[in-house]
Amino acid sequence: MAPLSRYPSVSELVSHLEEVGRQKEAEIAELLKMARTQRDEQRDEQRDSGPQPGPSNPNPPLIHPSFTQVTQPFLNEATIQACFEAMGVSRSREESLRLMGVNWIHSVRKALHLPVRTFNTAVMYYHRFRLVHPDSEFNYVDAAAAALFTACKIEDTLKKSREIVCAAYNVKASATEQLTPDDPVFEANIRSVIGLERLMLEASGFDFRPRHPQKHLAKLIKFTYKIPTDSQVSNLAYLISMDLYRTFAPLKQTTMTLAFSCLELAFRLFDQHLEPLESGADYETFRTSRPEVMETLLDLLELYTHSRALTSVGPDFPADQFLKVRIPLNQEARDKQLPRYNGRGTPAPAEESGARQRPLHPLTPLAANGDRRGESGRGRDAPLRFILDPAWAEQEGLQVSEFFKVETEEYEVEE
Repeated sequence: MAPLSRYPSVSELVSHLEEVGRQKEAEIAELLKMARTQRDEQRDEQRDSGPQPGPSNPNPPLIHPSFTQVTQPFLNEATIQACFEAMGVSRSREESLRLMGVNWIHSVRKALHLPVRTFNTAVMYYHRFRLVHPDSEFNYVDAAAAALFTACKIEDTLKKSREIVCAAYNVKASATEQLTPDDPVFEANIRSVIGLERLMLEASGFDFRPRHPQKHLAKLIKFTYKIPTDSQVSNLAYLISMDLYRTFAPLKQTTMTLAFSCLELAFRLFDQHLEPLESGADYETFRTSRPEVMETLLDLLELYTHSRALTSVGPDFPADQFLKVRIPLNQEARDKQLPRYNGRGTPAPAEESGARQRPLHPLTPLAANGDRRGESGRGRDAPLRFILDPAWAEQEGLQVSEFFKVETEEYEVEE
């Protein structure tokens, strides 16, 4: 552009600028025209050369719909026994390892001064882990330690894995053989506990909703039935609520059902009776029923009858006292025709492993196309998703299954 001194007036300067603008617009229009021409020539070349070759694989593999596992807060006895039967675990071995694992958690919990809620959550994770993973794959001590380590995080009573392993060692060691948590002898056990933590969470379905019957038991004692909190019945009912976790009752029943059962059994062991409690007048208010309470009572009595020495309450009473309590309960169950176990299905009778073909595991994650995780190479690398809402999972499964229906048509050919 020429210097401003060449333009004696503003009008001449404006005219010059307008002319420069028109030149620039003409240049831009020419460039756009050239670009469109070049693009059209490329399209013509592609059209004349024919279609491009397709992919090397004309039938690419279908995308797997992924596996889904829906969280089940409660399980019935038939499902629990079906899990062990599918894994080939005998009833006697299952009961032995269950009691040893719970006692290990209880002793370490007391050594670390952890609250009861941590014990409850740890035992629940231990039970659910053993429903999915057979005992032959893991040591019960490592599984119990991993369950306690996971429960400490969930209940916000944080303990390091090395502190848990060290406490378990010091419980059995003498005063002169006590070790500190930073001792290198614990490194192998620590790695095993940390490795099992993920399996604990997967076995529970990532359900962080722990249940604690002790607080509901305290409300029944103090407010509903006006029982002195320092009475023998109250203290015994609290100890029974701890022994309750040595059974599978916490997996099957609600917290109010467990609380009613513990309180009623405490009265019966002292040969006392509380008519409003035994008649079940408050069951409907707390959304429970007599069959559920009866099942829990019988589970506790079986524990005290067969494994009395491994419980907290059992050694304080003679063996015939539990039989004495059980007789009227059995009579009531027969008179009212109450089933031994509630829920769908009936536990299969005990039999030797391998006597017949093992059934399918009821807790195996499923896919929308019917695949079961881990049973075949198909979908081996497919993702596994955990869903808390059963209604959502059912709706999603119905939508996805529409894409995996195999539709066939029949034709008759005349010869």
